[in-house]
Parts: sequence; structure tokens; C-alpha cells
Amino acid sequence: MTAVRVISRDTRDILGEGLLWSARENALFWTDILGRKLWRMSLADDAICHWDMPEAIGWIIERAAGGFVVGLASGFYRLDLDPFHLELIANPQPERPGNRLNDAKADAHGRIWAGSMPFLEQPATNWPPTGALYRLDPDGTISRHDDGITIANGPALSPDGTVLYHTDSRVGQVWKYALNAEGSLGPREPHLHFDGTTGSPDGMTCDRDGGLWIAFYGGGRIARFHPDGMLDREIALPTPQITNVCFAGADLTRMFATSAGDGRPDDPLAGALFEIEAPGAIGLEPHQYRG
Repeated sequence: MTAVRVISRDTRDILGEGLLWSARENALFWTDILGRKLWRMSLADDAICHWDMPEAIGWIIERAAGGFVVGLASGFYRLDLDPFHLELIANPQPERPGNRLNDAKADAHGRIWAGSMPFLEQPATNWPPTGALYRLDPDGTISRHDDGITIANGPALSPDGTVLYHTDSRVGQVWKYALNAEGSLGPREPHLHFDGTTGSPDGMTCDRDGGLWIAFYGGGRIARFHPDGMLDREIALPTPQITNVCFAGADLTRMFATSAGDGRPDDPLAGALFEIEAPGAIGLEPHQYRG
């Protein structure tokens, strides 16, 4: 059985998400979307700190020029941490004020692929499919590449950069798209489907061999799938609402997962950050935004 370490903190995330490994800072970053916090853990000594954000924050990606880009509820922002400064790049969906950005990845050409979803008080079962998949180019241009999604989640890129995986957690569907060098996507193709009995697919990442690792919200697990969709292995975690997964460390052999405490006040590990020891795979260096 794979060992799982609970990262020691005096708090839990309402909705942990947005994991990023930064070799530049030798640190792991993640977000608490509903808690409006950006977290950082040094891999040198496990020291943890956080920054309060002005609104819900879905994800963080490094900028090649320094600093970061973050997805806040109202759009894409440049972020510097020392001193703290936020600058709006653009809102991709001003005509959809009930939406927010949710999850994103950068590709090898320095573009960001980001999904959106409703941000409403009503139960998720009543949310409309107003989410979409956007691309932010280095020059700040935004384009929409898919639509009709409810909970857009887990962009992940194949090792050669020619396949983009994307998820609608609401319907349990993982799609794949051919990703062309100029940034266009091929048709949406069904890749994996889950009926909800073992959780909903959430955050995702690929390893160097093309394996797709998926965090399952409500399933208390992370699973690896071969490029052909065949299940390879599963790792159980001690709380059900697992939200994201990433590789980290100088050799990209360490693995971390976030979780959500929302709705689980009696679960002491709901909302914890976990390290999965010896996952048996090597990750991919995350790409940076070139804008």
C-alpha cells in the first residue's frame, strides 16, 4: 500500500486546488478557492505561508519573465508576491458574470488553457452549463475553444504536447483534443467516462510516460490511466474530496494532492494537503506563461 503523508498545518482548505511545482522557488503552490488564499510550501524545509486574495482564486502558473499569472473569479491577473501586486490582464467572459475561472495549465508554447464554471449559491445539481475552455496567448489575446461545460476541470497535456485533456466534473467526462502547434484544437473526443459511483474526475496531470493521473472528488483516490484509457493503478487517500494532483521536486518524483473540507466539518483530514510517497512515476516540468 502506498504511504500517504499529511502535511502539517493548523488549518484546512475549504476548497484546495490549483497545484503548481516551481523549480525556480523550490516550492509547491496551491490555492484555497473559496477561502481566497494562495499557499506556498518550501520543499527545502516544509515551511508554509499564505497570501490572502481579494476574490476566489482557482490556480497559479509561473511567468517566464518572473512572477506569476493567477485565475481569479473575474479573470486572468499578473501577480507579484514581493511586494504583493495584482494586475488584470483580461476577463475572458464579461458576458457571463455568474462564472469564474476554475483550473488551468500552460502549454509548451507559453499559452494558458483555462476552464470556467458557474459561481452560484444554488446547489451544483442546478448549475447551468455556462462554463467554457479559453486560451490566453502571450500577447494577452483570449479565445474560446469549447463551450457548454458545467464544471471545467483538470487540463493536462501529453508529454509531446500534442494532446490536451479536459474534464467536465459535473457529467464525469474526460475529453481529449488534438493540440496543434499554432494553438488550435481538434474535435472534442470522449476519452474516459465515470458514472459517479467512484467519484468525479477533477484535477489531472500527465507523467513522462504519458500516464494520466486523475484526482477523484468524492472518490477518495487518485488513479493513473494509460494513454489508451486503461486503468493502471489507484492510490487511496484518507478523505473523499480529492481535488488536484501534481508532481514536484528536483527530479519530479514527489507527488502532492489537495482536498476540500467544504461540507465535511467532522472529517479532520478534509481540506488537508497530502504527499503521496513513491508514486512510481516521474512527472513533467510545468510550462510557464510567456506573456
